[in-house]
Amino acid sequence: MSDLIFKQFETTRGNFLKNVEAISKETANVQPEGFNNTIHWHIGHVLTVTEQFMFGFPKKSAHLPEKYIEQFGNGTKPADWKDDVPQVSELISQLKEQLERIKQIPAERFNEKLEKPFLGQETFGELAGFSLMHEAMHLGQIQAMKRIIEQAGIKS
Repeated sequence: MSDLIFKQFETTRGNFLKNVEAISKETANVQPEGFNNTIHWHIGHVLTVTEQFMFGFPKKSAHLPEKYIEQFGNGTKPADWKDDVPQVSELISQLKEQLERIKQIPAERFNEKLEKPFLGQETFGELAGFSLMHEAMHLGQIQAMKRIIEQAGIKS
């Protein structure tokens, strides 16, 4: 099972990175009408939530700054950002590093039962699959936002 999960992380994260690396800084920071967030936020959100699901951030993982919860966690938005928000390039580097850490998770870990079910997931492997679905969903949002921004010629 772990080989399949690792392959899916490589594929999903690879597609995510390919898409976000092709987006300009200006485009990444536009919030089109009808959307709650920016592409920049989506990139940080995927990084932060994956860290929560896969590594227990912020209590069990110190690989990301704790402030990411306030900047990119569920229910957050760029309108509430204070100073010191990481650049997209930094988030992309952290996404790459995170993928390498994910690939180091021992195979037997994916069969472990969670202390209590989370979002309907009962094992760590199921939670990993949910994390992949979450990332793919946000990639779809990023692609839609990019298309809208570019077609409308919106500037930040």
